[in-house]
Amino acid sequence: MERSRDWMDQAHRDLEHARVSIESGHFEWACFAAQQPAEKAVKAVYERLGGGAWGRSVTELLQGLRERTEVPSELLDLARALDRLYVPARYPNGLAAGSPKDFYTKEDAEGAVRDSGAIVRFGEGLLAR
Repeated sequence: MERSRDWMDQAHRDLEHARVSIESGHFEWACFAAQQPAEKAVKAVYERLGGGAWGRSVTELLQGLRERTEVPSELLDLARALDRLYVPARYPNGLAAGSPKDFYTKEDAEGAVRDSGAIVRFGEGLLAR
C-alpha cells in the first residue's frame, strides 16, 4: 500500500510541533523537531516513487533522490544544517559541556523551521506531479 500522504501529513504535523516548541521557549526541542518533518517529507517522496527509504540523514535521503529527480543544491545545504541538529539538540553529550537548552536560541529554532519548511514544500511539489 502506497502511503506517501500519511508521511506528508505527519511531516506537516511535526513542523507545527516545532513551531509550538518555539512559542513555548523550548528552542533546542524545536531545532530537533524541525529535522523530523524534512526527513518525513523526503521519505514521502520515496514512498510515492515506489521505494522505501531508510536512515535519518535528510542530506543522504535527498542525495539518493538525485538518481530519480532534480534536487537543488540549496536544499542539500538546508538538509546539512538540519542534520547537524539531530543529536546535539537532544543530548548533553552531543556538546562539549552544558545542556542543549543552554545552546539553542529562538533564531536557531526559527531558522531550522524555515529550512525544514522549504524541504517539506519541495516534497509536496514532487508529490503533486
